Amino acid sequence: MDLSGRVALVTGGGRGIGAAISHALAAAGTAVAVNYVSNANSARDTAAAITDAGGRAAIVQGDVTVNDDVMRMVAETEAELGPVDILVANAGIGIRQTIEETTEDDFNHVLQANLTSAFLCSQAVVAGMRERRWGRLIYITSGAAHNGGRVGLHYSASKGGMEALARAYALRLVEEGVTANSVSPVLIRTDMTSTATPEQQVFSPPVGRMGHVDEVASAVVMLAANGYMTGQTVHMNGGLYFT
Repeated sequence: MDLSGRVALVTGGGRGIGAAISHALAAAGTAVAVNYVSNANSARDTAAAITDAGGRAAIVQGDVTVNDDVMRMVAETEAELGPVDILVANAGIGIRQTIEETTEDDFNHVLQANLTSAFLCSQAVVAGMRERRWGRLIYITSGAAHNGGRVGLHYSASKGGMEALARAYALRLVEEGVTANSVSPVLIRTDMTSTATPEQQVFSPPVGRMGHVDEVASAVVMLAANGYMTGQTVHMNGGLYFT
């Protein structure tokens, strides 16, 4: 899976799943723009590790819910590394709330952070992909889109919306060399899962362990290298459910 000469923008690429994706894409030959909103140190560490290993990387600050920020960080990526060939929409939030706790503002906030951000980032890069007739839109979603989830109503809805967005782009871009797919992880060992209480950890995958961020990253690299697969969701759930 050689991606030499390609440029990727990974939102939230400095830590957790995003950092693993940044490293995996770089190992496949991709120049990587590591986006962050506030944690500059993690983004710098990730980019430095890539360059120390002989790859190309840059950090780009920006709030992916703000269109002006998105346009600026894409421009900065293009100036330093080149046109964006691969977008990995990984940045997002998960707020643990019950039905009764969830307000309209909470719902809109999570949808803006997870779903609207994926749309804004996609719109910022897709014109160039169509012009070059090569591009990959990859969305990091969640099994919460399929099993109802245990984080919050807004989280499940936003992740389901991301998968629908991927299919909508896939349908419209399939003849232009641009694919759009999702990776749907469940119970991956990250900061988010570490905050779950014992009551919230009431199920475990049949494989008998939580997933690793590198396992999610390997699916992203596969999708980036595969020009035939589009409009699909890759489920990373250790056999918890089948689709």
